[in-house]
Amino acid sequence: MNRSSKTSGHAEPERLPLAEEQVHVETRQVPGDKVRVHTKVDVTNELIERDLKAERVIVTRVPINRYVESAPPVRTEGDLTVIPVLEEVLLVETKLLLREEIHLERKTTTETVTETISLKKQRAVVESEPE
Repeated sequence: MNRSSKTSGHAEPERLPLAEEQVHVETRQVPGDKVRVHTKVDVTNELIERDLKAERVIVTRVPINRYVESAPPVRTEGDLTVIPVLEEVLLVETKLLLREEIHLERKTTTETVTETISLKKQRAVVESEPE
C-alpha cells in the first residue's frame, strides 16, 4: 500500500529513521611493574706488553793537540757528532791549536715492559620490581 495523502492529491515520500553509533575511547593508567635501572662497573685486569725506546748520549773527550789554520766545522758521522774545541795559543805567531774534540754518540736501546693495568667497562642492569 502506498502511503500517500488522500487530501492533497500527490504522494509524500516515505521517511525512515536513521541510527548512528559513536565510539568514545578513554585511557587510564593501570598500576603495573616498576623498573629500576642502575649501572655497574666491571674491572678487568689485562696484561700489556710494549716496546719502549730510550736514547742516551755518551760524551767522550778526545785529545787532539794539533795546530790548525782555521776552525773545523761541527760534523756528523752516522750517530756520532764531533764538536771541535779551539784555543788560541800565544807564540811568536798566533796559530789555532785543536785542543780536543767532543764526541757525542747516540745509543738507542729497546726494552720490553710488561705491566698489568685495570680497564673499566660500565654496563646497565635493568631490574623489574612488581607492585
